[in-house]
Amino acid sequence: MFKTASITLAVVMTLGASAQAQTQMQAPADSGNPTPTFRINVVSRTTRAVSYKHRSGATRISFQGTDLMPAAAGEAKVESKRGALAIEVEFSGLDRPTSFGNEYLTYVLWAISPEGRPVNIGEVLVGDNHRSKLDVTTDLQAFAMIVTAEPYYAVRRPSNVVVLENAVRSDTRGTTEDVDAKYELIDRGGYIPTGYKFDPVVLNARLPLEFFEARNAVRIAQSAGAERYAATSYEKAVAQMHEADEMATGRHENKKSLISMSREVVQTAEDAREISVKHIDEERAEGERRAGANREASAKDRADEETQRRVTAEIGTADADRRRKEADQRNLDAQAAAQQAQGAQANAERDRNDAQQKQQAAEADSDRNRAAAASSDAQLQQALREREELRARLLQQFNLILETRDTARGLVVNMSDVLFDSGKFTLRPVAREKLAKISGIVLAYPSLKLAIEGNTDSVGTETFNQELSERRAEGVRSYLTQQGIPESSTTARGYGKTQPIASNDTPEGRQQNRRVELIVSGEIIGSTIVSLSLQPAAATTSPQ
Repeated sequence: MFKTASITLAVVMTLGASAQAQTQMQAPADSGNPTPTFRINVVSRTTRAVSYKHRSGATRISFQGTDLMPAAAGEAKVESKRGALAIEVEFSGLDRPTSFGNEYLTYVLWAISPEGRPVNIGEVLVGDNHRSKLDVTTDLQAFAMIVTAEPYYAVRRPSNVVVLENAVRSDTRGTTEDVDAKYELIDRGGYIPTGYKFDPVVLNARLPLEFFEARNAVRIAQSAGAERYAATSYEKAVAQMHEADEMATGRHENKKSLISMSREVVQTAEDAREISVKHIDEERAEGERRAGANREASAKDRADEETQRRVTAEIGTADADRRRKEADQRNLDAQAAAQQAQGAQANAERDRNDAQQKQQAAEADSDRNRAAAASSDAQLQQALREREELRARLLQQFNLILETRDTARGLVVNMSDVLFDSGKFTLRPVAREKLAKISGIVLAYPSLKLAIEGNTDSVGTETFNQELSERRAEGVRSYLTQQGIPESSTTARGYGKTQPIASNDTPEGRQQNRRVELIVSGEIIGSTIVSLSLQPAAATTSPQ
């Protein structure tokens, strides 16, 4: 017995300028300029995954061609064995992969988990009769299978040239469960950056396909900036390629040795490409951090200049008041001298004038006091508005990355347990990416404080849950520290199962209780926002 699940495939292409997305791939604009630029284009597609029960015997599943290769078909036998699932699969109607572009030389069979993790499980080599067979294994229990055209066998991320998808047969037993999952596909042309010269591959029947895959792998690593960002691995791949070239041009070349050397070239070049992509990501993140710091410094300089102008204006106003009072006093003294000469009537007039002047002075003081109070209140209201606007802006930015809510404690960023390996405290790649984006925002405001709190559901022992919650919280704090956030600005604490936000009697409630929360606070963002219409990041359910 097994159950099936729908998987949504997200096709991500990165080729234009300064775009934002949950996941990005880099491609240099040309071989002479390894600095990447980006554009995002997302296309959705759906296939179905199957959950194969452990040691339940063999079952069969079909393959059907996509719009890119409608004549293609296939059938697989999937059998649960000790420690793995064995897959025997045969395909027919496969065209040459080069029909999709010069860089495509082979096909790869992928297993896709319901969480969106692609696993390269085997190369599909096309025979003269457009058929192919292969026997492979996988340690996944629930997965979908697709076949894509690729430039070489050792790729770690599938292209969007999907030519075959598994199709559940009519005799499939089990129940269907809808599962939404996303994973990256490299768009067609993504292996050849815009403006990068990539000569067509001319296949030679005398030489094995692996030799030409090796050439592809080296050129693609170069186009990804490996010469600059992964020089050691790239130079090793180039040296290995030279050795393979010499073996290919020799009179008595050994085909098996040439294939073996070519596969080593592919692996080394793919490692160099991955290292290059990682370094480019790190450079981009560092640039964003520096830009944020520069913006904060500029804002502080402008605030200091405004403060200085205000102080200068206040000093000028006080000096004008002093001069006016001195002039008034001199006038009063002159009037007093004249009144003394006029006798008793002048004295009476003087007394009357003095009383009138005192009343006027009191009214003037009252007016000044009211003006000062109004100015102070306006400044206070402006400061409150600025803090509220910053808090709203941070809430909106965090919500684009992870679900965030505004509370009396601060902005609470919720990390669901899907961002951790099941029952463990290690961060998944998507979790590290999201935390890197959170760090980029927080680093722009050094006065912000982050409290990381780990929580679990009630399943399992109290000791296990407490330790798991603490280690997950510490894992998040450690990664944030690596991203540049000072340890003094963060705390981490685990609460185990003691702080549920939903009932532990249902799977949905337990899912909500398994979480790590980042509480962002600080005087700079003031009190809570009463109302704000935002679209929070979509939550994904997964076991603890």
